[in-house]
Amino acid sequence: MGGKRTNNEREAMEEYGDDVELDKKEKKKKMEKEKRREILPSMIKNKEKRSAVHAKLKHEKKVEKRKKLKARDAEEKRALELGEEPLPRKIPRTIENTRENDETVCKPDDEELFACNDADEFSSIIKRGRTPKILITTSRFNSTRGPAFISELLEVIPNAHYYKRGTYELKKIVEYAKKQDFTSLIVVHTKRREPDALLIIGLPDGPTAHFKLSRLVLRKDIKNHGNPTSHEPELVLTNFTTRLGHRTGRIIQSLFPQEPNFRGRRVVTFHNQRDYIFFRHHRYIFETKESKMSDSKGRKGKDGKGEKISQQKVIARLQECGPRFTLKLRSLQHGTFDTKGGEYEWVHKPEMDTSRRRFFL
Repeated sequence: MGGKRTNNEREAMEEYGDDVELDKKEKKKKMEKEKRREILPSMIKNKEKRSAVHAKLKHEKKVEKRKKLKARDAEEKRALELGEEPLPRKIPRTIENTRENDETVCKPDDEELFACNDADEFSSIIKRGRTPKILITTSRFNSTRGPAFISELLEVIPNAHYYKRGTYELKKIVEYAKKQDFTSLIVVHTKRREPDALLIIGLPDGPTAHFKLSRLVLRKDIKNHGNPTSHEPELVLTNFTTRLGHRTGRIIQSLFPQEPNFRGRRVVTFHNQRDYIFFRHHRYIFETKESKMSDSKGRKGKDGKGEKISQQKVIARLQECGPRFTLKLRSLQHGTFDTKGGEYEWVHKPEMDTSRRRFFL
C-alpha cells in the first residue's frame, strides 16, 4: 500500500494528465466554434427579428460592462480601506493620445512663445489696455437664419454692434471700423439660406481668420434652454496646444473682455478636439446635496444612536443658453482681409490630411 509507484503507474498517470489537458483544449475549441456559429443580426433577413436580436445583444453588453465597472469600483474601495494602493486603471487608446508627433506643440517653459505674446496684435486687449469693441455684419446675400444667429451672437459677445452690410465692399467696412475704434470685425457668411462661415478680422492690423461654420443649433431648438444675462461671461479655451492653435485661441480671446463678472455665472466655451472647435454657452449653479454614507458591503452607515449618517456634496448644474455650433479653421492671413495681395500664415489644403492622427491646432 505504502510502497513506491512502479514505472507503469507513472506512465498511466502522465497519460491521464495528458488526456485531461486534451479534453480542456477540445472544450475551448468547441466553445470558440459555438461563438462563431452564433447568429449575428446581419445574418437575419427579417427586419423586426434583426432589430430585436441587435437590441438584446446590446443590452447584454451593457449589463456586462456595468458588472465590470461595479467590480472594479468595489476592488478600489476595498484597497483604500485596507490602506493599499488600488490597481492602476488602463488608459484607452484614442486618436488624441496616439496623435502624430508635432514639433510646434507649445511647452510651458517656452520663452520665445511668451515674447511673441507680448508683441502680437492682441497683447493690448488681453493685458486690459483696450476694451474689446466688436462690429458684426453679414455677407451681401443674407439668409433667414442669419439674423437669428447674429442676434444670439450679440447676446454672447459683450460690446458687440450689428451693422447692415448693404452694398458696401468689405475693405470699406474695415476702414470704417478702424475709424470708429472697433477692435474686431466678424462677418457671417451664408450659403443656401444657412450660415456656413465666419470671418474674424483683427483691427487695425489683422490677422484675418476664416472658419467654416457647421452644425448650427439656435437657442429655440435647444431643449430646456436658458436665457443669458447681460453679465460679462467667463471664457474657457481648451486643447489649443500647437503654435497655430495658440494663435487661434488668442484671436478668439480678443473678442471677449478679460474681466468676467462671476455673479452672472455665465460660461462661454471653445473646445478644440481633432481640429474642430466646439462652441457652447452655459449658465451654472452650485447646489449642496445630501448623500447617505455606506460601508464597503453596501450597508447604510449609522451613528451610535442608530440614526442614519448623511454626507453633503456640492454639485454643479449646467443649463445651456445657446447657440451651439462647430468651427473649423480654413485659413489664417496676415493683416486685414485682402484676397489679391494678402500673405497667408496658414492655409488648409486637402493634401495635408494624410492621416487621421495628424492635427494642426
